[in-house]
Amino acid sequence: MRFGPPQTSSMLVKIIIVAFLLAIVASLFSGLYFLLKDQGTSNDRRTVKALTIRVGLSIAFAIFLVLSYFMGWIHPHGVGG
Repeated sequence: MRFGPPQTSSMLVKIIIVAFLLAIVASLFSGLYFLLKDQGTSNDRRTVKALTIRVGLSIAFAIFLVLSYFMGWIHPHGVGG
C-alpha cells in the first residue's frame, strides 16, 4: 500500500468528474425553475434550453468517463475490495 498524496492527474480527474456532476444538477434545477416560473406562457424556450444543456453535459460526461477509463486515469474496483 502506498502512502502520501494521490497522483495529480488522479485528483484532476476527480475534480473534473465533480464539476460535471455539479453542472448537470445545476442545469436540471434551472430547468425546473424555468418550468415553474414560465408556467402558463407559450414561451418555454428557457426550459428546453436548460434541459438540452443537461442532456449535452450528460453525454459529454459519459464520453469523458469512457475516455478516462481507456487512458488509464480511472480504474474500476470490486465491491469491498
